Amino acid sequence: MKKVYDSFERAVEDITNGSTIIAGGFGLCGIPEKLIAALEKKDVTDLTVVSNNCGVDDFGLGLLLKNKQIKKMIASYVGENKTFEQQFISGELEVELTPQGTLAEKLRAGGAGIPGFYTATGVGTPIAEGKEVKEFDGEVYLLEKAIKGDFALVKAWKADKSGNLVFRKTSRNFNPLAAMAAKITIVEVEELVEVGEIDPDFIHLPGIYVQRIVVGQNYEKRIERLVVKENA
Repeated sequence: MKKVYDSFERAVEDITNGSTIIAGGFGLCGIPEKLIAALEKKDVTDLTVVSNNCGVDDFGLGLLLKNKQIKKMIASYVGENKTFEQQFISGELEVELTPQGTLAEKLRAGGAGIPGFYTATGVGTPIAEGKEVKEFDGEVYLLEKAIKGDFALVKAWKADKSGNLVFRKTSRNFNPLAAMAAKITIVEVEELVEVGEIDPDFIHLPGIYVQRIVVGQNYEKRIERLVVKENA
């Protein structure tokens, strides 16, 4: 099966209304910015999006929010997006806040075929509302269900034509977990090489999890919050 696509628009063309999208990235680090931009151009709505956060007002997943393409957001952190805040307060956006470690494990479980797991995180807080509670060895735990998506949008540094991926330093973050938890994983990369050119010991995610690859150029790679030391 040919995995390499010639455009971002073609790679996302079968994403339809009501789809569940899992997006990699952490803050603005390692986000699939060009796939998100291509999805913004599509007339697709009522999306459920799973991601650590929802970008900023004018970049990343924030573009889909501004376009009112997202119906529900499952995330750990939402503090950098005013559009998110406004839509949530007005009732336009459904939000499911999930502790970061729990979100990572829900995605890992989804990719591993595990339907759910117990965790102590969130016990005694609003996170526990409506969830099954069980005691193990005198400690109380919540049952958390795995997350699976229709599509994953992922950013990697390098891929070969079979979809074996290499991530660049901290931009790995949620990307491998997102890729494993979806039926169809679409990856944008900065460099594409022939099969066999990547040392197997340096592959971070095997190509069995990847269905589509698109090569991008001129990435913004924004810094979410620049902090510099003032001159003494």
